[in-house]
This record gives sequence, structure tokens and C-alpha cells, in this order.
Amino acid sequence: MAKFDIIAATGCPTGIAHTFMAKEALEKAAAERGLTIKVETHGQVGVENELTKSEIAGAKAVVVAADKDVQAERFAGKPMVSVGVSKALSVEAAGKLIDRALAAKGDDTVAAAADIEDEVEEKESIGHVIYKHLMNGVSHMLVFVVAGGVLTAVSFLWGITSFDSTASDYNSFAAMLKIIGGIAMNLMVPVLSAYIAESIGKRPALVPGFVAGMIAIQGLPVNAETGMIDAGGAGVGFGFLGGIVGGFLAGYVILLLEKVFAGLPKNLDGLKAIFLYPLFSTAIVGLVMLGISGPMAAINTAMMDFLKGLSASGAVVLGLAIGCMCAFDMGGPVNKAAYVTGTAMLTEALAAGVGTDTYNFGTNFMAAVSAANIVPPLITTFAVVVGKKYFSQEDHDAGVVNLILGCTHITEGAIPFMTKNIWPVMPIMMLGSSIASILTIMFNVHDPAPHGGFLVLPVVENGPLWVLAILIGAVVGGILFVAFKKYDFEKNQKAAPAANPVEAPKAAAVEAPKAEAADFVKVENVFVAEDFASRDEALSFVSNQAVKAGIASDADAVMNAFLAREAEGTTGMMEGFAIPHAKSDAITEAAVIVVKDESGVTGWDTMDGAPVNVAIALLIPGAQAGTTHLKILSKVAEALMDEDFRATVKGSTDAAEIAKTINARLV
Repeated sequence: MAKFDIIAATGCPTGIAHTFMAKEALEKAAAERGLTIKVETHGQVGVENELTKSEIAGAKAVVVAADKDVQAERFAGKPMVSVGVSKALSVEAAGKLIDRALAAKGDDTVAAAADIEDEVEEKESIGHVIYKHLMNGVSHMLVFVVAGGVLTAVSFLWGITSFDSTASDYNSFAAMLKIIGGIAMNLMVPVLSAYIAESIGKRPALVPGFVAGMIAIQGLPVNAETGMIDAGGAGVGFGFLGGIVGGFLAGYVILLLEKVFAGLPKNLDGLKAIFLYPLFSTAIVGLVMLGISGPMAAINTAMMDFLKGLSASGAVVLGLAIGCMCAFDMGGPVNKAAYVTGTAMLTEALAAGVGTDTYNFGTNFMAAVSAANIVPPLITTFAVVVGKKYFSQEDHDAGVVNLILGCTHITEGAIPFMTKNIWPVMPIMMLGSSIASILTIMFNVHDPAPHGGFLVLPVVENGPLWVLAILIGAVVGGILFVAFKKYDFEKNQKAAPAANPVEAPKAAAVEAPKAEAADFVKVENVFVAEDFASRDEALSFVSNQAVKAGIASDADAVMNAFLAREAEGTTGMMEGFAIPHAKSDAITEAAVIVVKDESGVTGWDTMDGAPVNVAIALLIPGAQAGTTHLKILSKVAEALMDEDFRATVKGSTDAAEIAKTINARLV
């Protein structure tokens, strides 16, 4: 059985994009550090690449990047870091998590490495736990909403009253589709509630969770004649808000009962699971949910009235709110709040029936939400096609793929573009989404399907106008994005002098060709007989040599860049190697400087605690930070996994041989 240095688990509420983006980032970050890793994904199709008990036992550290339950209790006792999936979507962020996990070996180590950021995360951990439970429910709920909503929408292809046997456009097949879709949609709240509860109290919490969700749908039944509680009466449901409250209530009631029944003999464990937990939890949760049905129904009604009030204020106000929420974090909690609200209102709309005010408002709201989610990926597609020379080849390829993601209502494809330049890319995305939402509302578009993007166009009322609204938002956002990239491109060109002005734009737009050259590491930049008292002395030496060699213009700026990287996490590897790297505008060309200290540099944190004998220092211009930097770093990291490479570089005192050996791995 293979062993891995790092094991990880990733999962996002929808299990479509974030889950696998985090997996890729973690794998790349581990490769940069010369570490082996296995990442288990909790996607929409279930658990893939599942970790075994032996793999968990053999790992050095664990990274959990998830907004849903990934059974983290399996990793109890292992050095571990647990964060939301959005904190592992870039290679740099994933690398920080790996470094933190490796450092989490004991209280002393953690205390020594603690900083303000860690303290903030610690304070937010309760909020993240609550969010994770909520998203576990949402992730299970969404598939019911999508399946039920789309089937219901498809039934309208035969006519808006084709399900009604008394109507002239009646069709029995359409009626059956609507029945199936309605059943799936009605399961939305019970499933939401049950799986919030399951995330908290595990399997025993499913029963009270489902019951709480059903009560949230029907409310407290009251006899219309007597005004008394009556099982045969009718109640007022309180929707998905009630399902959320019921899910948390059910989960924590189970945790309470586990403590209450903890003193029972061990041989009664089976009785607890099959009888005591379901009986008492269902009774307690059911009574509480019925008791709060009145206030919860009032809150639910007030929320819907507030949203309708925004609509009364005009399409601009409502569309701006929807667009900004959907594009703010593109699949994160704010985006999900808007989407879940849209699906809840759509559920009420479909229940109210075609032609009602509730139907018109709910389907118009859903159309605006869908438009806002489709736009961000399309903005990146427009930008990389129109402004191709301002993007790296990697970004260009990702932008083209985003055409498919955007058209199918998957917003997350735009995240890598935003994380590179949150300002002004986030406002640009929010503006584009808001324009699409506002126009969708103004064009009176109605979407009875909660997902699917352009695949559900046949059932969208005023579909061509909906597409027009989305395209306008995407084009406006795309033009602004290209304008920003052009400005950033020209600024970097002015900051980094080029030997050949004609070739400069090409060199900045793509990876520096020197990264591919066989003589990238120059013999004169390999120093084989140095003696450093500390890590900082070695980095200072490299910084000064960079200036002497014409690689950089400011030794202090380079040194500060090295130290900033070390502060994020040590670049010390294993077996006497380190890969310090500096990204700075003071560096004028990508280069590698190698220093050797036979006696070893002490005080440089390494993964095996050994002193550093060889430091392969990477110096990267700021404009090439996301391209050349990652490529060289990954190749050096891969090389360090090769025993022959390590032996040659560490054992040689010939600068030419060392340069040749490293260059051979960079080609």
C-alpha cells in the first residue's frame, strides 16, 4: 500500500467546481514541495479517490478544505488544518495550508508559528462549522431542486395548463412529469433539514431532521371551525428557513441525547440507536417545531415581502442586489444565499401555479439569479478572446473552457481569474452580473427551472431577451476586464526594461522563454564553497549577487521578497535542500542562483529538521509571478524527488556540473 506525506479531503456544497479546483491546487502545491499527496473529493457524484485507513495512518499531516461534512473525525490525532474550500483554490493558498498542517505537530510548534491570521481563523472557526453543516444540507438539497424544477419546467412544453385534465391543452405525459417534479421539489426542505442534522449528529439525526423538515412544510395544523390544534386541520408552512432551524435543532438534540444516555450500559447501544434516539429526538424536535411554527411563518412571510418590496423599488434595486450577491464569491456562501432564496421562491411559484402573481415574481426572480450566475465565466471568455495577448496561455485556455461552464450555469470557473486580482476583477464581475439581472427583470423573463443555464431555454419565457441580457452583461464586463489587463500589462512593461522592445509584449504575455533555455542556470550564478551563519545571511548573499549579476535592481527589495515568502511557510525541504523564491518588481529577469554550504545552514526550518546544504534560489519578476514562477518551481520540486539529481547536486563541487544538472531538469 502506497504511503503519502499529505492526505487531504475537499468538498463544496454543489460538488461541481470548488471541490476539484481545491484538489488540483493541493496537488500542485505538494509537488512544489517535493511531497506526495492523495486528495479525497466529496463531489456531487459522491466520494472519489477515497482514503483508506492505512493511508490515513501513514500520512504526516492532513488538510481538510471543505464546506460540507467530510468525516474529519477519521483524522483524529493527526496533525491537521481544516478550512473552507475557498481557502484552497490557488496553489499559493494550498501551499500555506500544507505548511501549516506539517507544522501542527504539537502545542509548542503551533504556538511558535501562531500569527494574527491564525487567531482570526480560530475566532471564525465556530462560524465555519455552522456554515459547513448548513452547506451539507444545501448540497444534498440542490439535486432534488434541479431534478424537480427541470422536470416541472419541461412539462410546460405541452402548455402551461397541460397537467390539468380539464384544460384544453391537457397531456397525460406532461401531467406525470409535473407530478414527479412536484414530489422532488417537495422533498427539498425535508432533505435540507435532514442533512444539516446528519452533519451534526450523524446518522441518528436523520430521523428527527426529516420530521423537522416535514413540519416546516405543513406548519401547525389547526381546525378552521374550532381554532384548535387538529391533526386533520391545515397549517401554514414556513419554508426553507424552517428547514434550516429544524436541521440544527435535530442535530444538536441528538448530541444532547448522547450525553443523557451516556451512562447506560454498553450492551444497550443497539437499543439507543434503534429506539431511544429516534423516539425521544423526534418527540422533542417535533414539539419544538410545532411550537415555533407561528413565529417562523411570520418571519418567512416577512422575508418574502421584503424581496417583493425590493422589486417594487424597481428592477435596478432588485437586480443590483441579486447580481452583487451572485458574483461576490461565485459559489461561496453569499452566492449560495441568493441561489437558495431563488429556488425557495421558485418552489412557491410552481406551487401557486402559472399565471399567479407568486408564479410571475418567483420565476422572474429565478431568471435574474440564473443570469447573474452565468455571466462571470462568460466575461472571462470574452476577455481572453478579445484581449488574448494580455493573458498567459494557461488563462486563455481556462477562459475558453469557461464558455461551456458559463452556458451551463457553473459560476466557479471565474474564480481563478478573480483570485489573481480581487480588485478590480470582483467589482467588474459584480457589475456584469448586475446588468444581466436588471435587464432580465426589465425584460420580464420567467425561468421555471432552477438550473441548467442555456440548456433550459426551451422552457424560459422570453428566452431570446434573457440571452440578450446575459450577453450584454458579459460584454460590458469583458470590455472592462480587458481594459484592466491592458493597463496592468503596459504598467509591467514600463517597470521591467527589455533588451528588445519589439519582443517585450510577447515575453510578458506568455511564459519567459528563458525558462525553457538549456543555459537558464548560469555557471557564474552557482556558488559552491560558501559558509553562512544563518538562513538570512544566505538569502542576503543571494540578493546581493542578483544585483551584481544584473538580475535585480534592489537587493533590499529582493531580500524582503525572500523573507515574505519564508514568513508564509518555510522553503526548506528535506535531505539538505531548500528552494527559496522571491517575486518582486525589482527583479528584471527570471533566474536561478545556487549556493552550497558543506557544513550546513542552521536555523532554516526543514521538513526533516536537517540543516540546508544546497539552496536553489528562484528569482522571478513580478509580472511573471503566476507563470514562470510556478513552472520553474514545479520543475525544481519534481527534480528534488529524483535521488540521482539530489546526489549529483549535493555531492559536486563543480559549478558547471551543477548548472548543467539543474538546466537539464528545467528544459
